[in-house]
Amino acid sequence: MEHNKVNTELQDSYDDQQKWVLDSSTDSSGKIPLRSRTGAWRAALFIIAIEFSERLSYFGIATNLVVYLTTILHQDLKMAVKNANYWSGVTTLMPLLGGFVADAYLGRYATVLLATTVYLMGLILLTLSWFIPGLKACHEEICVEPRKAHEIAFFIAIYLISIATGGHKPSLESFGADQFEDGHSEERKMKMSYFNWWTAGLCSGILTAVTAIVYIEDRVGWGVAGIVLTIVMATSFCILLVGKPFYRYRAPSGSPLTPILQVFVAAISKRHLPCPNDSSVLYELTKEEYTKGRLLSSTKNLKFLDKAAVIEDRENDNTKTEKQSPWKLATVTKVEEVKLLINMIPIWFFTLAFGVCATQSTTLFIKQAIIMDRHIIGTKFIVPPASMFSLVALSIIFTVTIYERVLVPLLRRATGNERGISILQRIGTGMVFSLFAMIIAALIEKKRLDYAKEHHMSKTMTLSAIWLAPQFIVLGVADAFTLVGLQEYFYDQVPDSMRSLGIAFYLSVLGAASFANNLLITVSDHLAEEISGKGWFGKDLNTSRLDRFYWMLAALTAANICFFVIVAMRYTYKSVQPSMAVVADGGDDVETAVTNNTSKFT
Repeated sequence: MEHNKVNTELQDSYDDQQKWVLDSSTDSSGKIPLRSRTGAWRAALFIIAIEFSERLSYFGIATNLVVYLTTILHQDLKMAVKNANYWSGVTTLMPLLGGFVADAYLGRYATVLLATTVYLMGLILLTLSWFIPGLKACHEEICVEPRKAHEIAFFIAIYLISIATGGHKPSLESFGADQFEDGHSEERKMKMSYFNWWTAGLCSGILTAVTAIVYIEDRVGWGVAGIVLTIVMATSFCILLVGKPFYRYRAPSGSPLTPILQVFVAAISKRHLPCPNDSSVLYELTKEEYTKGRLLSSTKNLKFLDKAAVIEDRENDNTKTEKQSPWKLATVTKVEEVKLLINMIPIWFFTLAFGVCATQSTTLFIKQAIIMDRHIIGTKFIVPPASMFSLVALSIIFTVTIYERVLVPLLRRATGNERGISILQRIGTGMVFSLFAMIIAALIEKKRLDYAKEHHMSKTMTLSAIWLAPQFIVLGVADAFTLVGLQEYFYDQVPDSMRSLGIAFYLSVLGAASFANNLLITVSDHLAEEISGKGWFGKDLNTSRLDRFYWMLAALTAANICFFVIVAMRYTYKSVQPSMAVVADGGDDVETAVTNNTSKFT
C-alpha cells in the first residue's frame, strides 16, 4: 500500500510538472504559467523575430560605418577604423550595465521595452540629420568637409543606439531562453536548439541589412535607409507588445553582487577553520526552502570558498543556524555560484583573441572590398562593399543548420552528450577556424598587394573581390561554432539569477576585443615604424601592410588556442542537484523515473 501511495504521489507530481511551469517564472498576470499556453517556441518565435529586426537595424549601420566615416565624414583609414572599433567596443560593453539593471531591478521584459524606445530615438535622430537643413552633412553636391552639426548629431545618434543595445541585447536573448524550463527534459533540449535558431534569425537580419539596407545607403541615400531602419525597429516594438500574453516572466532578484560579497566575507572570516572533506556537512537549504532557482552540488575546486558554508557551532539547533547572517554563513549553492563566476574569468580572457579576429569582418575586410573590383561578371551591377559581409551571415546560417540537423544527432549517438559535444569543445573548434581565416586573409592580401604593384599604372585593373570570399566564409564557420557556443556557455554557466549578465559577459568579449584590436593596430604600427621605418597602416590599403597584421593575428590566435585547451580541460561545469519531480537528465521516461525514485521505499 505504501509503495502504491508513493507511486501515486510521484505520478501526480510528474503530471503537475507537465501541466505547469514550476521554475519560479510567472505569466503576464503574475500567476504560475500554464505550459500549454506560454513559453517554448510559441513565445520564442516572437523574440527571434524581434532579434531579426534589431540586428537588421544595427548592422544596417555597423557594416557600412567605416564607409560612412571615410566618405561622408572624410576620416582617414586609421581614424575611421579606430572610431568604428570604439563604437563597437562601447556597444558590446554596455550590456554589462544593461544586463545588471535587467537582472537586479527592472526585469528582462521591461528592460527590452525601455531599450527599444531609446533605440528608436537614436534612429529618428540619425534619419533627421539627413533631412533637416541645419543638420545635413553638406549644402553642396560635392562635399570637402562635413558640417560640425551633422557630425555631432551623427555621433549622438549612434551612441544612443549603442546605449539601447546595451539593454536590448542581453535582456532579449536571455528572455528568449527563459521561455524554456531547464527542469523539463523536452524543453531543455529545445533550449539547446534555441541558441542555434536564435543565431539563424540573427544572421537573417544581418543578411538583409548587408544586402538590401546597404544597397539603399549606397545607391538611394542614407536618409531613406534611416527611414527604413526606423520603421523596422518600430515594427519590432509592436511584435514585443503583441507577444506579451505568451511570454514567461522572471522577477528581478536584486543586486547579484551582494551574494558574491557575502560568500567572500564569510569565507575570509572563517579562514582559520579546516575545510571539511565531506560536503554533506556544509550548510544548504532544502529544496522546499529554496524557491529562487536550482540548488547546486558542491564541487572540489576552489575549496577555500567552501569555508563560507561551514557551520561553526554544530551543537546549535537548525533554528539558530538559519538565523545567522548571510555575511557569516552562506549556502553551498551561493558558494558554487561564486565558483562558477571565478571559473569563467580565464575562459573569457582566452576568447578575446577570437573576438579580435571576428572584428576584422566588419572593419578591415570591408575596407579591402572597397578598393577591389566588385562587378558581378557579365553585368554592370557593383556589389556594395559592406554587402560582402553577407558571406559571413550565409556561412553562419548554413553551418548552424548543418550542425543542428546533421552533426548534433550523430555526435549525440557517438558521445552520449545531449549537446553532441561540450560547450567548450564547440568554442575551441570555432577558434581553429578563426586561425585558418586569418591565414587565408594574410595570403589573399599579399596577392592583392602584388597585383596592385604590377598594375599600378592602371586605375581600372584591380583584383576581383571574389578573392575575399574564402576569408569571409571561413570566419562565418568560426562564428557559428564559437559565438553560438559562447552565448550558450555564458547563459548556462552563470547563476540562474544573472542570466542577462551572462549574455552581457559574452558580448563583452566582442567589446573588449574591439578595444584590444585598436591597441594592436596602434602598437604594431608603432613597432613596425620603429623597426623598419614604415608602419603597417598607411593612408590607404596600397601603402599599408595588412597581410603582416593578419599574420600577427594568426600567430596570436594559435598561441591562444593552446592556452584555451589547457583551461578547458581543467574546467568544472555547473553541477545541478537532481529533482524527484523532474524527468532525469538522461531522458528517462516517467516510468523509469518513478521506479528509480521509489526503489528506496520498497
